[in-house]
Amino acid sequence: MTDEMEAIDEATQYRRKIDHTLARFSAAHDEMEAEEAKRRERRERLSPTSLIESTRTALQRVVATSPSPEEAHEAEHVRLQEKKQLKVERSARFGRIAAAVVAGLVFLGIGGAWGAQTYFDAKFTQVSALDENSADIQDADAQANDENFLMVGSDTRDGASVEEGVGTADSTPGARSDTVMVAHIPADRKRVVVTSFPRDLEVNRPDCQKWDPAQNKTTDEVYKGAKFAKLNTAYAVGGPACVTKVIQQITGLRINHFVGIDFNGFKEMVDAVHGVTIHNEIPIDDSILGKVLLETGDVTISGDQALNFVRARHVKGDPTSDYGRIKRQQEFIGALLKKVMSSDVVLDPGKLSDFITAFAKATFGDNLGVKQMMTLAQSMKGLDSSKITFLTVPTVGMANNRGNEVLVLSKTKALFDALRNNTPLPDANAPVPASEQPAPTSTSKPKSSGSSKPTSTRRSTSTG
Repeated sequence: MTDEMEAIDEATQYRRKIDHTLARFSAAHDEMEAEEAKRRERRERLSPTSLIESTRTALQRVVATSPSPEEAHEAEHVRLQEKKQLKVERSARFGRIAAAVVAGLVFLGIGGAWGAQTYFDAKFTQVSALDENSADIQDADAQANDENFLMVGSDTRDGASVEEGVGTADSTPGARSDTVMVAHIPADRKRVVVTSFPRDLEVNRPDCQKWDPAQNKTTDEVYKGAKFAKLNTAYAVGGPACVTKVIQQITGLRINHFVGIDFNGFKEMVDAVHGVTIHNEIPIDDSILGKVLLETGDVTISGDQALNFVRARHVKGDPTSDYGRIKRQQEFIGALLKKVMSSDVVLDPGKLSDFITAFAKATFGDNLGVKQMMTLAQSMKGLDSSKITFLTVPTVGMANNRGNEVLVLSKTKALFDALRNNTPLPDANAPVPASEQPAPTSTSKPKSSGSSKPTSTRRSTSTG
């Protein structure tokens, strides 16, 4: 038996469920023993000796005096009450037996669910990515029970620059992160904030051990840091651990879950749930990927369409490039979580199993499993649209002479201070301070008139 005062970890919770189930079995057993004792007592009353004695007594009463109408009525009332009581006792006994059976089924269900979770968790590829004791983490006490999921989409078809020495679009060795997001869920679970980071964001990349994507692990070789590197090169040279370092430097968040998704297996997740419905605002005609999705409005897309929908960054008529793609990625993640948590999937063992299998096949991570992903999905499903915020980290909105996006440091600090301390988010429409306005250069490339502000959209992922 477990001690109710011991630390509540997952294993303890399951042991307690088992203890409580066994306690219910024991209580049901005791009640049935009491019922058996009552039955023995009744059998004794109905034995031949008892019947003869009771009959003799009854005859004596009849001979002695005939009952009055009132006495006869009372006797009949007593008989009916005894019959009713017997029926109630029989129903209660059957109820207790049914409760014992249900308790047994619950016990078996818990064991089955635990076994299924263990089975699926074993399918996830585990990598080393987290550093929860990093000196970059700020306000550690305030973050004690927060959940921070760093989500990275890995794609080998978009390359870093030649000078990085990690491969290009024409040389497949090395993997790059075209999608970087942090989903922040505070301890009170009253909101979810998903922040995206542009792939071309200029970062101060630290020294990182080289990442071997073929074996999903780091090597002993160390890449020297770079002061003006693009964010997507952090994954290219150092994999999950290097991206985690960079994001913790920028945000001060304690990243306690890493989720890496290989885009090559991404489409299987969508097909497993028989497509995902998204709201497409403009036709997606990409100069590289072709006609990805020409329909507008609410459209259900397949795995192949979804893969290109989240990858397209050269869409005709969209001058925002990576910012437009970030918006589509955020839209799609919300729609996918909504579909996965819907009754159409959750109550369909085949679809749910196929999705988890496809997800596990295309996913690698640290502190990652079915339970952790359900925490993320359920947190987003259970909140209304005003409590779920998708935004992009604030940048100046114009690429510098190195072709990189530049953070608005004051607004970035305000944003992540609010997340770490669970305070209201800052005004997304606040102007960029004059001291952080980009200096005009002949090589600067404007993104869009609105990209100087963090793009923030609120949308519901509940199933209704």
